[in-house]
Amino acid sequence: MPDLELDFDRLRELRAHHPEAIAEACVNRRRRRVLDESGRLMMVAADHPARGMLSVRDQPTAMADRYDLLTRLVTALSRPGVDGVLGTADILEDLLLLGALEDKVVIASMNRGGLQGSVFELDDRFTAYDAESIDRSGFDGGKTLTRIDLDDPGTVRTLEATARAVDALATLGLIAMIEPFVSRRVDGKVRNDLSATAVVRSVGIASGLGATSAYTWLKLPVVPDMDRVMAATTLPTLLLGGDPDEAPEETYSTWEKALALPGVRGLIVGRTLLYPPDGDVAGAVDIAAGLVRVPAGSQP
Repeated sequence: MPDLELDFDRLRELRAHHPEAIAEACVNRRRRRVLDESGRLMMVAADHPARGMLSVRDQPTAMADRYDLLTRLVTALSRPGVDGVLGTADILEDLLLLGALEDKVVIASMNRGGLQGSVFELDDRFTAYDAESIDRSGFDGGKTLTRIDLDDPGTVRTLEATARAVDALATLGLIAMIEPFVSRRVDGKVRNDLSATAVVRSVGIASGLGATSAYTWLKLPVVPDMDRVMAATTLPTLLLGGDPDEAPEETYSTWEKALALPGVRGLIVGRTLLYPPDGDVAGAVDIAAGLVRVPAGSQP
C-alpha cells in the first residue's frame, strides 16, 4: 500500500487541546443524499475494533494500529465510486478531523457491547451511538448487529434494544441498518449459521423489529442460494464482505452474482478490502466499486 501523507500531529493536537473541533467539523461537513441517481451504494466498514475484533486472516492484531487503519480508510474513501463509511465514534471522529468525510454517507455503529469471545457476547448492548447523537452529528443512520441464538437469553435483550433503536432512528428520518444472524455457540465460541435457510429466518425476524420499517435497511452476508434470501424481503439491502479468507477472485465473483439480485443496493465491506492479501487497498476497492456501479440486472 503506498504511503499517504496524513497530518496525525494535527489530529492529536486537536483531540488534546480543541475537542470542540469535532462538533464543529460535524456542523460544517458537506453532506449528500444517501442514494445518488444510480441507486447504488459502496461503503467501507470499520467498526470491528470496538468489539475487540482485530484479526485479519492469520494476523491476530492487524487492525490494532490505528494510524495504519486510518490510512487504509482514507485511501478507500478517496477512491472513485466509494460513497461512505460505517464506524464507531472514535474512528468516525478521526476521519472527520482528517477531512475524509466530506460528501460521504456516514452510518454510525450502535451496539458494540457483545465483545468477541466473551461470555456475554450475545447480550449485545448498545454502548456506542444512539439515535440522538447520530442526528446531532449529521450522520445518515445507525447500524445494529443483531445475532439471534435461541439458547441464549441475551438475544431477547438485543432484539428489544434493536427495536427501540429502529423506532428512534425512524422518528428522526434516519436509516436503521440491521445486520442479523442466526447464531449458536460451538465449543464455547459464537458461530453464525450461513445457510440460506438461517439467513432467511434472520431476515424475517429483523424486518419485523420496531413499530415501522419505513427506514429499515438490511446488511446481509452473501451465502449460497442468495436468491432465496433476497426473495424474503423488500427492504433495501447491502451485502457485507464477511471474513476475508477466500481468494479475492472467488470473493469478487460471488459479490458480482449477488449484486445482480433485486433489492440489493450495493456493498458494505471492511477487512476484505482494507486488508487485501497483496496490500493494494486502492486496487481492491476499485474492483468492488466497479462491481457495485454496474447497473442492476446487467451482470451475468
